[in-house]
Amino acid sequence: MQQNKLFIGNLPFSVTEAELETAFGEYGELDEIKVITDRETGRSRGFAFVTFNTQHAAESALALDGQDMGGRQMRVNVATERPRHNNGGGGGRKPAGNKSYGNTGHRRY
Repeated sequence: MQQNKLFIGNLPFSVTEAELETAFGEYGELDEIKVITDRETGRSRGFAFVTFNTQHAAESALALDGQDMGGRQMRVNVATERPRHNNGGGGGRKPAGNKSYGNTGHRRY
């Protein structure tokens, strides 16, 4: 598990990678900054991932948890990988198809 990657949440929607580089770069050398955006609108979703060169730098940057950025208190945590599902994606919903809800579709009058 990668311990030098941080999840940064509760960010203002206007945040840029440059602003994150300024804030987090004080704690050590950065490998990657990724602001997560909505696929359709391109607008920030209010969170990002920051990867440091070393685990020590990442641990130091945890001190930014609760600090203000653009009027919001950032949440800073060690990033954890979400488990991958082998259902082919799609959010786990079943197809809309023909639903009977317990009746056979025949009405008797």
